[in-house]
Parts: sequence; structure tokens; C-alpha cells
Amino acid sequence: MMGLILSRRMRIVLALALLVGLLIFLPMRVALGLAGLERIGVAARAVRGTVWSGRIDQLMLGNMPLGSVRAGLSPVSLLMGRARFDIARTKGLPDDVKGALTVGFGRIGVDDVTGSVPLGRTFAPLPVGSLILEEVSAHFSGERCGHAEGRVRARMAGQFPGLNLSQGLSGTIACDGDALLLPLVSQSGLEKVTLRIWRSGRYVAEMRVETADPTLAATLGQAGFAGIGNAQLLKVEGTL
Repeated sequence: MMGLILSRRMRIVLALALLVGLLIFLPMRVALGLAGLERIGVAARAVRGTVWSGRIDQLMLGNMPLGSVRAGLSPVSLLMGRARFDIARTKGLPDDVKGALTVGFGRIGVDDVTGSVPLGRTFAPLPVGSLILEEVSAHFSGERCGHAEGRVRARMAGQFPGLNLSQGLSGTIACDGDALLLPLVSQSGLEKVTLRIWRSGRYVAEMRVETADPTLAATLGQAGFAGIGNAQLLKVEGTL
């Protein structure tokens, strides 16, 4: 019995059909693994669905929980040589978040992120409870910060008598040499939080309070602050 003989054109058509089928039904879990997003600390409890329409349960960026989100690969970004995974949780709740995880040639990071990111004890004993992001984009090129933009507001987790931080501290994200820099300032300008994050996940966070009030200085001292001139400083280092 003679075997089926296919023309060269038909073999090409079948190969392309197989490739298209693989792309259409490629699992999101496999796509995230191929993109290498674990290099910036991306992890999840479970990943479901296809690369075009999936769900990521309990998404984590380092030690920062982003919760469960819908996710899908952007075909437009693929044409630009980038794998952009759009993520969103839009339920009309305070913890809604949307944005993207992006991987390209020599770059990796996040794009257009807006929403609230709870921090828990990520930077403890620094009393920062959450970050409110507004159109934040940041990526690393190799080991250096390549680009950063957007507004960030920090909500404080604790209260100190004599400090009014109910409006939080805010600033514009930027690159500072190799590090990603978040320079946050209160409305009074007397309280500042400076956070630097490197490609490796290492961070240095400082909170500085300008005060000549001995009572406030004593209170801050009990919370771990150290006096430097007319300021109280708390510095924390670690890895996300």
C-alpha cells in the first residue's frame, strides 16, 4: 500500500496550521515560563487558560501581592518584538489593578500599572502599608534601570503622635543609576520616604522626619528611628 505523498506546498500549509494551532491554544502557564518573568520575582499560586485569555491566581511580584487577575498576551506588542502580558482586576473595588508585565530584547519590567499594591510587612519596620500607582512604567535593561515614569503614593500603616500622614507621601518614579528610585514626600515636606530597588530584587528604604520636637523624636526613637541632626532616620535593607 502506497503511503500518502504530500506536495511541498501542502507540507508548508500543514506546518503553518500546526504552528497557528499551538499559538492559539498555548497555555498561559507555559507562555509565562518561556518569557522568564520569574527573573523579576513574578510568581503565582496557579495559572489557568490560554496565552490570549487566562487567569493568574495570587500573583506575586517579589513579596508584593497583586492578587488574582485576568491576563492575556498582546498580539500588537509581539509585532514590536515584545511579550506584553496585560493584567487586570476591575471589580470597582479599592484593590483594583491594571497594567502589564513586559519582556523584550534586553529589557524586562512593568508598563502602565494603575492600582493599589498592598505591602503588608514587605518593608517592615518601615511603616508603609501600600503603594497607589498611577500609570507606572519601569523596566530594567540588563542590570541597569532603563526607564521609569509615573506617580506613586504611599499609604502609611501606622500613626505617630505629632505626625499627620493621612494623605500619605507621593512622588514620581525615576531611574537612579542602576536602581529604580521612588522619592516620596509628604504634603508638609517634612517627612520623606526614599526607596531604591535593584534588578536583583535588593532594596534600600529610608524614612526621614525633620523635627526639633523632643517628644516626637523620642516617640520615633522607640520605633527604631535614629537621630541625625534635626532629623530622625529609619533605614531598612533587604530583598524582595
